[in-house]
Amino acid sequence: MPQPESAALAPPIACIAVDDEPLALGLVCSFIEQTPFLKLVGRYSSAVAALRALHEQPDVKLLFLDIKMPDLSGLELARVLQGGGQRVIFTTAFNQYALEGFRVDALDYLLKPFNYEEFLRAALKARAFFEPRPASAPPAPAPVVAAALPPEDHIYLKVEYQLVRVMLADILYIEGLKDYVKVHLASQPRPLLSLTSLRSMEEKLPAGRFMRIHRSYIVGLDHVAAVGRGTLQVAKETLPVSDGYRDAVDAFFARWK
Repeated sequence: MPQPESAALAPPIACIAVDDEPLALGLVCSFIEQTPFLKLVGRYSSAVAALRALHEQPDVKLLFLDIKMPDLSGLELARVLQGGGQRVIFTTAFNQYALEGFRVDALDYLLKPFNYEEFLRAALKARAFFEPRPASAPPAPAPVVAAALPPEDHIYLKVEYQLVRVMLADILYIEGLKDYVKVHLASQPRPLLSLTSLRSMEEKLPAGRFMRIHRSYIVGLDHVAAVGRGTLQVAKETLPVSDGYRDAVDAFFARWK
């Protein structure tokens, strides 16, 4: 199990724990107290009490916050605090709130029951977020070169609570859902889930390698195996081409004829 490193210069992060279950609250508090770079300044059995305390303790930076609580839920409290100086690590027995956790910019999402090793990994994310960046000298002007920069071969996606590097050549197709996208890859059976829009993905991807074919789909052109009447086959999936995109798709694949 990794051991917590002592923070050399930075003061410990002032944090509070909020949970309406006494045993769970006691466990989180004990984990905080044995972590050198954290400082427990309050423990509360309701989000309402925690919110009241935060007005009196502006130095609090981090909340270990349960989600399902009476009167005011952890998610509701996180929304109230969003945009302020505090950040949240959720501690909950319910995994169905992970997507909501993305939306309030939680640093991590600990699923009960969790051990100290899992707690420490989340706490280290918080320390990395709050620790000051050393000041650096301004970069020297870039030299003027005649050759163009090589095209990017990857993009970065926010997946769960981290940025993931995704190779463009690995993307089969992207499926747009209401608030997020599924990025289907050739290298793994399960798609990556990212809280972004299909339009944002379309702007991020190079047009010569990807094409929007439907309000819900962008395809990797290198992975198109067959062109049908109003459909494209990508890997083992047959995807529809909607009327609004059909002319562009037909024009591109006319060279196959």
